[in-house]
Amino acid sequence: MKVGLALIGLALLAGCDSDPVVIKFSGPIMGTQYHVSVVESEGLSLGEAERQLLAQGIKDSLVDIDLKMSTYKSSSELSRFNQMEAGEWFPVSMDTAAVVNEALLIAEESGGAFDPTIGPLVNLWGFGPDLKPDQVPSEAELALAFERVGYHSVQVKGIEGKAPAIRKNKAIYLDLSAIAKGYAVDQVARYLQKQGYQNYLVEVGGELQLKGRKPDGSSWRIAIEKPDTQGQVAQQVLAVTDVAVATSGGYRNYFEADGQRYSHTINPLTGLPITHKLASVTVLHASCATADALATTLMVMGPEKGLKFARQQKLAVYMLVKAEEGFDVIQTEQFTALTNQNY
Repeated sequence: MKVGLALIGLALLAGCDSDPVVIKFSGPIMGTQYHVSVVESEGLSLGEAERQLLAQGIKDSLVDIDLKMSTYKSSSELSRFNQMEAGEWFPVSMDTAAVVNEALLIAEESGGAFDPTIGPLVNLWGFGPDLKPDQVPSEAELALAFERVGYHSVQVKGIEGKAPAIRKNKAIYLDLSAIAKGYAVDQVARYLQKQGYQNYLVEVGGELQLKGRKPDGSSWRIAIEKPDTQGQVAQQVLAVTDVAVATSGGYRNYFEADGQRYSHTINPLTGLPITHKLASVTVLHASCATADALATTLMVMGPEKGLKFARQQKLAVYMLVKAEEGFDVIQTEQFTALTNQNY
């Protein structure tokens, strides 16, 4: 799970800042940063007041999701649900119900490689809001944490539009960190669409949604980052549009104990940090929320199981796998097709 998101698998290759028809907005949100580039409508130049309204609308969209799904804010819907007793339906917004439902679907499809109830294990290893000193937990501590893990213990109803609510059958801790940022990106994209914008780039903590084109008619350009703890270096540059992009990796957020490195990505099936050679995985998808969750899912699975799952699900996936020298590149046919289009 992407907790803390110290790793950002995608670097923005922005256009010229002096271009007068691209409006840019940025700021802090969800413990990270957001960057939004919007191309003004043809023949319409926004004044300062209109730009401020647009900036506020973007920020409000992001704050709204944070206030619903944060595990760091005690008053959020998610935190209040985690604090309540098991057994009762808890009314939530349609947004929260939709995200929980998508998380449970991916958990089921992946055989539990993705699990939105993994929070107790993430916290135990020191990567969640309940930060602890960097130390390896005991078998007894792992067993206790596992008692509060299990996506089958969560139900959701009302996603069709009537009284959305969620329920837990035991004292689980629901954590949407690996999908909520992607959903926030989608939310901003929906807001921009409602305002009539057809060309934009939305990024929150490295998760992106790209729509339309830049003013010169070219596609938005992004870079898949080379897994490197020393700094941001582009591994491959993509020119893409009308797609969401999410990357997960384990090369920045970790701790070391007794000479061993422990990744922040925890396998929900074992309770242990991943140890395979998959360094990062990038997913292209129509939904940024889904891409966000799938990137974490594949990172947990590793290169062999992850690639098999990606091919079965016909996902557009790009993997960087540690080799004796550098990294091996693996990509699915769907990824190749999307990135080879004539943009």
